[in-house]
Amino acid sequence: MLTTVEKVLFLQEIDIFEYTSTEDLSHIAAITEEIEFQPDETIYKEGDLPDAMYMVISGQVRLTREAEEVMVAEAKDVFGTWALFDDKPRVATATTLEDTQVLRIGQEDFIDLLADYVAITQSILKTMVKRLRRLMTRISR
Repeated sequence: MLTTVEKVLFLQEIDIFEYTSTEDLSHIAAITEEIEFQPDETIYKEGDLPDAMYMVISGQVRLTREAEEVMVAEAKDVFGTWALFDDKPRVATATTLEDTQVLRIGQEDFIDLLADYVAITQSILKTMVKRLRRLMTRISR
């Protein structure tokens, strides 16, 4: 099991928390849950209601949509991010390819945290705006 300090160090490497202070990362670390999966376990299915975001500590997770591979998430990759902000059903299925360890952030805990720490909300919005600008730049070319 990771200590809170180890979780904070891990979260510093996650792109969605790029602009989040170390102090605020400690609050996020406090609501994470460390989970281990065996190979070929389904974490969630396409169409499931969203309830959490996941960050890969070790291992690999295949994301598929309509049985076609979308991506393989590896160490320090995040998947299910929109679950923290949206109530729409999952758009992919997440299945482990090998022994996999993840950090899970539950939607309800995250929303409660954002209500208490406005700086976390601002830092995540800043990252999301950066992503959208990058996407718009690619599309407009």
